Amino acid sequence: MRRTATQRHYLMVRPTYFDVNYSINPWMDPKKPISTELAITQWEWLRDLYLELGHRVDQLDPRPGLPDMVFAANGATVLNGRVLVARFRYPQRRAESNAYLDWFRARHYGAVRQARWLNEGEGDCLLAGSRLLAGSGFRTDSRSPAELQKYFGVPVAGLTLVDPRYYHLDTALAVLDEDTVMYYPQAFSAGSRQLLKELYPDAITASAEDAAAFGLNAVSDGRHVVLPQASTGLIARLREHGFEPIGADLSELLKAGGSVKCCTLELRAGLGELG
Repeated sequence: MRRTATQRHYLMVRPTYFDVNYSINPWMDPKKPISTELAITQWEWLRDLYLELGHRVDQLDPRPGLPDMVFAANGATVLNGRVLVARFRYPQRRAESNAYLDWFRARHYGAVRQARWLNEGEGDCLLAGSRLLAGSGFRTDSRSPAELQKYFGVPVAGLTLVDPRYYHLDTALAVLDEDTVMYYPQAFSAGSRQLLKELYPDAITASAEDAAAFGLNAVSDGRHVVLPQASTGLIARLREHGFEPIGADLSELLKAGGSVKCCTLELRAGLGELG
């Protein structure tokens, strides 16, 4: 099958102040050495790749004292020109919300507000066709899917995460095109696994090894799929399904529990811009 790429519009944050000096997920270990310079180099490679693929990339200026701000996907959900800015669970990240509120308001988006309930943006909210997939269980409140549905006016399917290693939906599931997803079944509750089977009977399922390599923290434009290069099983499966996988080395950022998708917030003007 020949897959078709769609031009995307992304928002990214340079990891100028990247560090791991606290732990708010199982991947973070402040005792491990961190190279901010290497993180910047790896991030710049990803930004340049998006530009080479024909996508638009805007940048939000990082703020001192917010080492996780590089993970732009957590900052908001953007659909049809409406923006729901994150309400972070942990105090270490809460000041990021003001940066996103300021950025979107300065650019005159149609509607901009912060979520009422705990909600970590595209970390737990992914658009698949005309439906939002909304994760909860660790970082996003179970009341968030109802808020998303009311605010954006689109159907929302709630999914419950049960493995603390996969604390955000975007670590356990990736949307490849309007009808195709890949995910790690064991990251979800039994009810959510059943729902995913019903919604996506032809989904690609990841092995434990590929999930642990953060292979599901991926970005797809409908044809090209950027994902961690260590996820060799998923890379092979994607080729079998007609996608063009591109392996990325974001190993330094992975020390904070983030990779390709975590660095990438999609700005969608309308439902035609899916991902």
